[in-house]
Amino acid sequence: MPLQKPKLVLLPGLDGTGELFCDFVSALSDAFDVTVVRYPIDACLPYTQLAEFVDAAVPATEPFVLLAESYSTPLAIQYAASGPANLKGLILCAGFASSPVKGWMRSACFLMAPIVFRIPSPRFAVRFLLVGWKAPASLLALVGRVKSLSHSGVPSDRLRQVIACDVREELSRVLVPVLYIRARQDRLVREKCVKEILEIHPETAVATVSGPHLILQREPRLTAEIVAKFIEQVG
Repeated sequence: MPLQKPKLVLLPGLDGTGELFCDFVSALSDAFDVTVVRYPIDACLPYTQLAEFVDAAVPATEPFVLLAESYSTPLAIQYAASGPANLKGLILCAGFASSPVKGWMRSACFLMAPIVFRIPSPRFAVRFLLVGWKAPASLLALVGRVKSLSHSGVPSDRLRQVIACDVREELSRVLVPVLYIRARQDRLVREKCVKEILEIHPETAVATVSGPHLILQREPRLTAEIVAKFIEQVG
């Protein structure tokens, strides 16, 4: 009887489509049983309702590891805090336990959120904020295609959720091993977000990878190796 593959469930970033995981999943090879959660592209649901998508995707009894990217990290923290018996580890990639922006910037971003995604993003902005200056044209094209899938208003509403989020109390109740994958040149989620997580959950392991916010997309092989090693350790 063949050995059961380790199970990994992926929660997507702000786009919610899961399409941006394609190269990362390929880099994991077929050694893992990977499930990509996909959120509706025509409706912005609160984290409480998105939790239903997580519940539907995770294994009922088999052990698994949950990986969340950026927008989904508060949701993953909330899920892990509920104490699922078969959850073996939590991976937060470019994530946060509370709003990545503070003070007056938080208020300004909240007010600007409705118009941010209604304006076409110039390529230099995508490179500067998301994929880095040396990103291949194929990644730029993928980001553009994924952005076009979301209905008007959905990304803006999700950005507002990010700005308003606060799951610090839930993070303090997470008992499984936690790995944080930090993008060294992340211009959206700064190092202070990692420090906050470490203050609340000091046992969190941190793997720093040189690259931009979309680090799983820019460095799929390297991050896949990091994730594989973590799964081996917690399995």
